[in-house]
Amino acid sequence: MTLDQLTPGNSCTITGLSAANILGQRLLDMGIFPGLTLRVIRNAPLEDPMQVEIEGYSISLRHEEARFVEVEADGNR
Repeated sequence: MTLDQLTPGNSCTITGLSAANILGQRLLDMGIFPGLTLRVIRNAPLEDPMQVEIEGYSISLRHEEARFVEVEADGNR
């Protein structure tokens, strides 16, 4: 499963990144690492970007970027 498939309110654990080059580095720079948990807070009115919370801070990701983040859903909280 990838991050772009989650809906607001869902939480998950990051299992891997399938992006390489500049996008992979950008995701790492934003603090997206395997093993961390995150929660999807909301989607923008037209569904893009999505806001997620990681380690107490929030970031926005385009769904196009989020599909390179492999996750394991933890269920709703």
